Amino acid sequence: MDIPSPPSYDGRGLVNLVADIEHRLSGSAEAPTLHTEIGHNVPQVDGYVVVLFDGLGHHQLDHANASDLQATSIGTLDAPFSTMTTVSLATIATGRPPSQHGLVGYKMWLEEHTTIINTIHMSTAWGEAMPNLDTDSFLPRPNLWERLVASGIEPIVVQPGNFATTGLTSALYRGARFEGYWSPEEAVQATVDLAGPGRLVFLYLPHVDFSAHVSGQASPEYSDAMRLINRAWADLCRRLPENVGLIGTADHGHVDIPEAARIELAAKETSSRITEDGRILYVHGDDGPDLAARFGGAHVAVDVDSPWWGPDLIETARARLPDSIVFLPPGLAVLTPHGNARLTGFHGGLTDEERTIPLLIRS
Repeated sequence: MDIPSPPSYDGRGLVNLVADIEHRLSGSAEAPTLHTEIGHNVPQVDGYVVVLFDGLGHHQLDHANASDLQATSIGTLDAPFSTMTTVSLATIATGRPPSQHGLVGYKMWLEEHTTIINTIHMSTAWGEAMPNLDTDSFLPRPNLWERLVASGIEPIVVQPGNFATTGLTSALYRGARFEGYWSPEEAVQATVDLAGPGRLVFLYLPHVDFSAHVSGQASPEYSDAMRLINRAWADLCRRLPENVGLIGTADHGHVDIPEAARIELAAKETSSRITEDGRILYVHGDDGPDLAARFGGAHVAVDVDSPWWGPDLIETARARLPDSIVFLPPGLAVLTPHGNARLTGFHGGLTDEERTIPLLIRS
């Protein structure tokens, strides 16, 4: 298997979209803005709404129920690595690549806590609470929201209501106003009500990701989720005022893995500690080459100059990196003891389906 290329962090990535919007609102940004051939599509206005469709890879816009989404697609971006939700959300929340915010995987080894952390739940990998984990300071200061506030811009995040008091929300949205919703209709209404000049509204819609993980892209549940987000996007395109820029994107794409190709890796099968799993393995130890050979993947040793997470590696990120990465071949998922082999949809790697996300802009 060939080693994939790293994602773009210099003008064609998710981080560059965030930097572009921040620069337009405040006059400065922490990362390079979008390359001109992409960035000229972003309207110059005094307020923006950014919609994050969790799990919506660019290739998924071909679905029959995604016509309004497809009609506003002006190109593609690269998701950061690993192509996991929390990595992308931290990239948005900081306006920096993973190398500079330190959340480098869905599952990470935290040396200071001598454990693997599940960053969705901010718990141990097996679900045990971590009361000594300071989620409020988990990401660098100032984050995107704090920088915007300092520039006179009000950041508002519109999120599922049950996210309000989670550790991940504490880590991601420090400095932003939180508005919860309990239905897609409430999400659209809240976004329309809150959008305006001097504001950045960030709306998160999880529906495609959930259905793709649980049921797969050929399922009725996935079709229903695509219909739901397409309707939400169409409503926003119609209802938001013209002086508000409406931009849509995603955190990663999905690939379906058949049950026979989901391999559960028992702890006793390797002496190395493995954190990230699914479509890639983060290997802490010496077993990377053997694991790559066993699964037909590509092994890459990691050092301080590794390009996968972006430039200018900070010490926090360095301490969380594995010794090597195993990129798994298409059509295969490998799960650690705390992985979920019952899922159908997976992501995390750097195939086109996993890394290429849409850029949607209302004209």
